[in-house]
This record gives sequence, C-alpha cells and structure tokens, in this order.
Amino acid sequence: MATPNPLLLFLISLSSLFLLAFSSKLTLPLSPLAKHPSSSDPIQTLNLLSSASLSRAHHLKRPKHNSSATKVPLYPRSYGGYSISLSFGTPPQISTFVMDTGSSLVWFPCTSRYLCSRCSFPNIDPSTIPAFIPKLSSSARLLGCKNPKCAWIFGPEVNTKCPNSSQACPSYVIQYGSGTTAGVLLSESLDFPDKTVPDFLVGCSFLSIRQPAGMAGFGRGPQSLPVQMGLSKFSYCLVSHRFDDTPVSSDLVLYSGSTSDGDEIDDNHDISYTPFQKNPGAANTAYREYYYLALRKVIVGKKHVKIPYKYLVPGEDDNGGTIVDSGSTFTFMERPVFEAVAEAFATQMEKYTRAGDIENRTGLKPCFDISKEEKVDFPELVFQFKGGAKMAMPLNNYFALVTSDGVVCLTIVTDGVAGPGVAAGPAVILGNFQQQNFYVEYDLERERFGFKKQSCKK
Repeated sequence: MATPNPLLLFLISLSSLFLLAFSSKLTLPLSPLAKHPSSSDPIQTLNLLSSASLSRAHHLKRPKHNSSATKVPLYPRSYGGYSISLSFGTPPQISTFVMDTGSSLVWFPCTSRYLCSRCSFPNIDPSTIPAFIPKLSSSARLLGCKNPKCAWIFGPEVNTKCPNSSQACPSYVIQYGSGTTAGVLLSESLDFPDKTVPDFLVGCSFLSIRQPAGMAGFGRGPQSLPVQMGLSKFSYCLVSHRFDDTPVSSDLVLYSGSTSDGDEIDDNHDISYTPFQKNPGAANTAYREYYYLALRKVIVGKKHVKIPYKYLVPGEDDNGGTIVDSGSTFTFMERPVFEAVAEAFATQMEKYTRAGDIENRTGLKPCFDISKEEKVDFPELVFQFKGGAKMAMPLNNYFALVTSDGVVCLTIVTDGVAGPGVAAGPAVILGNFQQQNFYVEYDLERERFGFKKQSCKK
C-alpha cells in the first residue's frame, strides 16, 4: 500500500514536528462522499467517474507495498464512493471516512496544521476540513518503532532498525487511485455509543493530496478495521447513486462474535454465497489485502461470454482474478474481458443507434441513442460465481441515462477507454455502482461472500 512519493517524503521531513472485547451489533449509516467537482452536465460527471474508476483500478492492479453487531450510517457521495462517521479519542472526536474494502489502514485528517492540496471541491474549503486533534485526547499515543503494530505497516524488519525503544514508528505515505496521504501512526481508542475498542492503530495524516476525508480500510490487512475489531463479518446495502450529496443513508453492520451456529443474525434469507478465493501469494503483498472472488461466467442476455481462463484465476505472476471493491465506482474489466462483454451487448442491441460522440465524451461504451424508441430490450447482465451463485444486475446497475433526450451507456470501464493500458493485477474489479440495491455480506468467519438483491432504502 505505501508508495514513496518524493514530494510527500520531502514535506514529511519538514513536518516531523507533527506529531474489547464487546458483544453487540454495530450499525453505521453509509453514504456517498463528495470528491470530484459536481456538475450539472451528466456527460462531464460520467467522464469524471469513469476516469476515477480507471485510476482506482490502475492503483489496485499495481499497488506498491510498503454474533453481535453494530450499525453505522453509510452515506453515498457525489464522487461515487460511500462514507461513514467514526469517533476516536477521549473525549471522542468525530471524523468522516470513506469506506474502502480495497485498502486496510484507517486514517483521519490530523492536527491543527492539516494540509490538503488540490482539495477545493464543491462545498469543501480545504482550510476548514475537520481534523482530529491528538493533544485534546487523553488516550492518544504516538506508536513506537518497537511496537509490533508498527510492523503491520512497514514489515517485521522495521523493529530491527530501531536504535532505541523510544523512537517513533516511521512516517507513512499511502497512495490511492486519485490521491495520496502521509502522516504518523497513533494508538487510540475507537468509540461507539456503548462500546470502546482500546489501542486501535490509526493513521494521523497531516498532509494529503486530493483526499479531504479520512479512509476506513476494510481490507484483509492486520491494520484494517474488521481485523482490529475481530469482526466475524460485516455487511452493507448501498443506496442508489445520484452523484450528489443527498442525506440518504443505509446501514453498515459490524458483527462481533461467532455467527457459525443458528440462523443469520439479521434473518436474511435467500442469500447467495460464493467462497473467497485464496489471495495471490506473493510477488506483491498488497494483493493480500483484497477480497478475491471466483468469477466463473459473465452472461449477457442468453449469451455466455467467452472469457479466457487466465483472466478468471490469479496466476503465478499475480495477474488475473476478480476482486470486490467498495472504493471503485464503475466495474473494471481487463481489455479482452471487456471487449467480449461489450461486443455481446453491441450484437444484441445492434438495432439501436450507437452514440459514438457520447462514448468519446464520457469514456464509456457502448452507448446507444434510444430517444426515438418506444420500447427497448436490454440484455440482462449476470455474474456467475463459483458454487453457482448468480448476481443478476438490475438494469440501473449497468446502464446509465447520460442525456435527457435518451442516450444510455454501459457503466463498465477498461484500459484505453478513459486512460492508459495496465496489464497487471486483478482482471475484474467489481465496483460499488454494480453493488447498488444489493445486500452484500463479507463473512470473514466462513470465508465467503454473500449477496441478495433488495431495496436499500430505509
């Protein structure tokens, strides 16, 4: 995850002075978070989102390493992600985080000197971004270099390089698809209304680029929120994107304790499950943070799209396979996979007029002008996983209305559509746009991924 950046490392050197067990069901509201400039022009908005989805895919594909439950509100935002609010410290201070299953570190804007470069987004003044203030918390502790948790970020060799036990853990630099953050590691308490998680490892970022909100990593790394809390599973249901900041939320549910016996806690029935796949071993340790799924077939209408096996299963070079990522907006497919899927749509919809100009302006394809059609037959899109679990997408999850006069585009991206080619890492990245109005479950105890189509409106 950590990626050296000369500018950030230089600024870090200048900023060196900056320095539970519980048994209840936690539910947090999950909502979308503003990141890219909002626009009244849907074509520009989709172009921004397709480009952002590709940037995110490029990062995920080539990262550089360095029975009780709680509900949390989960909000959608205009840039295409979802956010939650969490409280840290004594007394608690509330911060906003992007919920991200594609990374693991939890970090927040930190100290009164927090600086965010290129963060002048709509409704955001970089100088007024709320920041966590460590000196106001009696439980905040700078993480020491000899602390075993320091090795979660920098590897076991970091402990052997500490000249003395009083030295702080090194500063971190983390790069995401569209931004970067840097800071120091703290040990702090994570607070819920009736529960506290002590000694939680959290990043105190004092410098970011295009990252005005913190990041709540829900990946597989030891520093992630699910691992540090010892969750047996977590689940969410993503409300539909409007690509604005409407105050509509759904629930992110955090389960502690065993859920192996008895019925599902939330009495969810008819959930389809597929096992998580073993993560690639080793050339790039960052891949170990991802949730790999065994995608077996992509079905468009009645056609089973032919996808070479090497794209379905990670090889010895770590390339290939499918991951699920809440931090990506549109689903990414490696070019050969995408072209086969896009061709299946183009062939079955060949009687409709292609809108090439819109394809060029949005970075999405195929697009169709259906403004003069009384009825349109859209082929169904289905992802079939190992074990037979089928994710049949609602139409709004894979086609978007781009213009008011009736142009629609497939919301899947690939290399060369809105960015340069990348031949590495996961071949398919299942984004949150395709997860809308699904109950989605990460069963960590049983190592499986579950989903069920349902409305996510409360």
